[in-house]
Amino acid sequence: MPRFWLLKCEPDVYSIDDLARDGRTGWDGVRNYQVRNFMRDEMQPGDLGVFYHSNATPSGAAGILRIERTGVPDPTQFDPKSEYHDPASRRDQPTWLMCEVSFVERFDAVIALETLRARPELADMLILRRGNRLSITPLEPREFEAIRALGRTGPSGGSAGKAASNGAMNGAMNGATKGVTRSKGKASTTATSDAGRARTAKGAARAGAVRRGAR
Repeated sequence: MPRFWLLKCEPDVYSIDDLARDGRTGWDGVRNYQVRNFMRDEMQPGDLGVFYHSNATPSGAAGILRIERTGVPDPTQFDPKSEYHDPASRRDQPTWLMCEVSFVERFDAVIALETLRARPELADMLILRRGNRLSITPLEPREFEAIRALGRTGPSGGSAGKAASNGAMNGAMNGATKGVTRSKGKASTTATSDAGRARTAKGAARAGAVRRGAR
């Protein structure tokens, strides 16, 4: 059985639109041990996730992604030019890992945090708990389905979100990951659970990096 996740990133660093364009990317820049352990020990290829725009107007659920690979060494830890460089990490025994994700679906509109808070079926969701700033958190199946339903119908039952075409889906599943240039796993500017707050310029060449919000 697949598991379900919520992955945060600031959209000015990497957004659902970027993932829809790229098809597939690496979720790099995670510098929190609990989040790293989720990706290493619990996340599996085939799991589905909610792509959450953090530190945005509005912040909220923007679409659906699929986990393609897990436990992949994060290349930014070995790059002296990266803000995520970790000189203590060794290539034969890397400290930091990432997952690779592919695009599945973009909602017509972001499902705002306030809307998520108002749904009783989402009351126990980890992202809504005070003090939780993890960039990746597990979702219960009912929570994932409730968010996906909101994305497809809108909070007031409006138009459905758009699923990727078969061609885009195939590209998302089979496309090669690009080199990493922008981190996605880092904490948002209001969070402290993932290390570092400086953001890579959005104009930098993209290689398939993970976004920054408490992702």
